[in-house]
Amino acid sequence: MSTHIGAAPGDIAPVVLMPGDPLRAKWIAETFLDDAQCYTEVRGMYGYTGTWHGQRVSVQGSGMGQPSLAIYVNELFTDYDVESVIRVGSCGALTEKVAVRDVVLASGACTDSSMNQLRFGGLDYAPVADFGLLSRAYAAAQATDGVTSHVGLIISSDSFYSPRPELMLPMTDHGVLAVEMEASALYTLAAAYDRKALVVCTVSDHIVTGEQTTSAEREQTFDAMVHIALSAALA
Repeated sequence: MSTHIGAAPGDIAPVVLMPGDPLRAKWIAETFLDDAQCYTEVRGMYGYTGTWHGQRVSVQGSGMGQPSLAIYVNELFTDYDVESVIRVGSCGALTEKVAVRDVVLASGACTDSSMNQLRFGGLDYAPVADFGLLSRAYAAAQATDGVTSHVGLIISSDSFYSPRPELMLPMTDHGVLAVEMEASALYTLAAAYDRKALVVCTVSDHIVTGEQTTSAEREQTFDAMVHIALSAALA
């Protein structure tokens, strides 16, 4: 058993979907998976394993922010031999090219965090998605009716309530589509452990227009990204 997950060996599938919200993990398991069994409730961070179209898959909450996600991803890779982690979360649109409820497939992740500066001695590392997962997710998104999807850069911020929001402007000028809080750490850890990772996010709020969804909608209505993530991982 690992420190923060506490599951027994074999409880977790090689493929893990990872929402930040543990209640979204519960909703995904109950909505999409057959025979889902809860393998952890440690610290209220739910994890489930079930099957999707006959294939084993797990769903594990990560909490908010890169430090929290890094705890769970490290343990999934080192203690449970997980091969692929796909984050299914929410993000904020930084440009009017992207609308609320659009799906963003993150090809790479910028960040304002110092985690990678410490890891790489001040050098800039460019964390990117696994191309196989990304290409399959794009194909699944294109085949899903009613879904508008975008492939591009996002930025993982350490601050939900940023004291200097103007710092995002140069990012949007260089093609960054949205902001969230976890992707950079996930992509970096996947590279470090030679595993696969992808971030699929639904736009929950718009930084430019002010439009936003409710907490209940963010927890239980972002089903398109889950279908895309499952299709990419288990195709």
